[in-house]
Amino acid sequence: MSVARRITLGVLVATVLALVLADLSAPRPDPWMTLAAIGQGILHPDLSDPLSLFNGAVLTLAFALCGVGLGAVAGLVLAPLYHLAPVRFLCVAIRALHELFWALLLMNITGLSPLTGVLAIGLPYAGIFAKVFSEYLDEAGRGGEQALPPGLGAVTRLVWVRYPAVLPQMAAYTLYRLECGMRSSAVLGFIGLPTLGFQLETWFRQAEYDRAVVVLAVFFLLILPIRHWARWRLMPVYLLASVWALLRVEVPPMGSGALARFLSDIVPAPLRTGADWGGWLDKVFVQQAWPGVVDTLVLGQLALVLAGWLAALAFPMIVPRVAGRLGAMLGHGVLVLLRSTPEYMLAFVLLQILGPSMLPAVLALGLHNGAIIAHLMGRQAATLPLRPDAPRGLTLWGWELFPRLMGNFRALCLYRWEIILRESAIMGVLGLGTLGFYVQTNVAELRLDRVMALLLVTVALTLAVDALSRRLRRRLQPDSRLRIEGMRGQG
Repeated sequence: MSVARRITLGVLVATVLALVLADLSAPRPDPWMTLAAIGQGILHPDLSDPLSLFNGAVLTLAFALCGVGLGAVAGLVLAPLYHLAPVRFLCVAIRALHELFWALLLMNITGLSPLTGVLAIGLPYAGIFAKVFSEYLDEAGRGGEQALPPGLGAVTRLVWVRYPAVLPQMAAYTLYRLECGMRSSAVLGFIGLPTLGFQLETWFRQAEYDRAVVVLAVFFLLILPIRHWARWRLMPVYLLASVWALLRVEVPPMGSGALARFLSDIVPAPLRTGADWGGWLDKVFVQQAWPGVVDTLVLGQLALVLAGWLAALAFPMIVPRVAGRLGAMLGHGVLVLLRSTPEYMLAFVLLQILGPSMLPAVLALGLHNGAIIAHLMGRQAATLPLRPDAPRGLTLWGWELFPRLMGNFRALCLYRWEIILRESAIMGVLGLGTLGFYVQTNVAELRLDRVMALLLVTVALTLAVDALSRRLRRRLQPDSRLRIEGMRGQG
């Protein structure tokens, strides 16, 4: 049996097991009533508080710009050192935790302050930037250094030759990360930071859908045209304005000694108070970590399969020879809308409609990641050379495009697996039984030693799945161009 077939069989078995373990019931008595109310809100939007919307939009941008800027600068410094094992391990560890987990942790030190939001975005992004920038430097090689006189130091060669050689790629990737940072910034509002996510959660929970849909519209008006307003020559102005806006945010007092209390509280309780190690380990790892890991894996597996199915069916939507020119434009618009919507935000909205179960999270993760994979595959399909008598429409998709892109399709799904798992963990903050549920519960109870233990479990789980994914991708040996451009650009 080939490697591809063994992987497919393994995915099928894991999916069946996940379906057995998953809670996909939708207990909400009448989702159509909620949908009707949302529809009324769309038809009759409430624009009575433009100042609040403006403030939320400005702060959403400010958190994103400052957080991504911090991550990019740190990544630029760490990239040349990424080959060192301690640096690489540090970068892997900090990017394995979602921004929402970082925010929940940092709130115990810096409170609901702008610094919390900026660091929550900047820390994991620093690890991501360091990895990607180091790959750019490796691909550029050292050929340009031959023109320099001998005896120059490594820093001089790095600054004057290697960085300039890859500056366009770094700039393009940073702008893409700004789009990701805006999604992260909006999601941070769900834990109390004053971004658009805070307003969206407030109005949805109060069933004021006429105001909630306006918040969503403002978010899309910010993120969809990002490539038009995010100009490098304007970035210094944007950053200065962002710092000014964040400095004006009122910060609730934290009291003195927050850092000292945090460092004390993360020490396991048996070491601090002499509590029983057996009871502490049972509570953290048996009663919380184990069910959290199981639910995280179950949710991630179902979302991965749904994303794969949607991508396979949707990528022809943006190929003109399949969908036609007008159909490709419409399909592109749908995919852009889905991949621009944060999974957490989409899951929250679906949760209000379908009720508390895994189903909203599975749909949200599947739609978002499926749109990303479909976009990458559609872009690749549009560049494939075709014979003159190649068919059009669905025949071209089923008999020509999809078979030729099958290797890349498997590789992209495996790559998104680690990212989907990372997002699955935070879905517990919405009340699902994944690791995020137990992290948030212990944060609320100020049991930070348990929080740290659960976060370490989250990091270990993410790294294990990432390692398995990379190993399987190497065995599949996909096309290198799509692997480098597509996977890196949509990480």
